Formats: sequence, structure tokens, C-alpha cells
Amino acid sequence: MEPKSRFLKVKCNDCENEQVVFGCACTTVSCLVCGRTITESTGGKAIVKTQIVEVLE
Repeated sequence: MEPKSRFLKVKCNDCENEQVVFGCACTTVSCLVCGRTITESTGGKAIVKTQIVEVLE
């Protein structure tokens, strides 16, 4: 059985920093460089508020 969650490489809209986040993050994730909110928790899949660059396997 394959997992339904993935890690995502996202790019911050403000500073263009790329970082890896979990697709089902249980907390709000901020950019490590500028502090902008990248993902928000929903209790399931996270809401990604930036550009997804790559879905990692």
C-alpha cells in the first residue's frame, strides 16, 4: 500500500527561497528566510500558499 502523503518542494513568493515541506503538515510552516506563511494546517492535507516546484517521492 502506498502512502497518500508526500513531501513537497515549494518556492516562497516573496524571497524565492526553496524548501521542503510535508504535504500533511499539522502546524503552520513559515519560510526560513523571510517568515512568510508557506502552508497552513487543516487537520488533513495542508493548504499550500506558495508555488509547488516538485513533488518528492
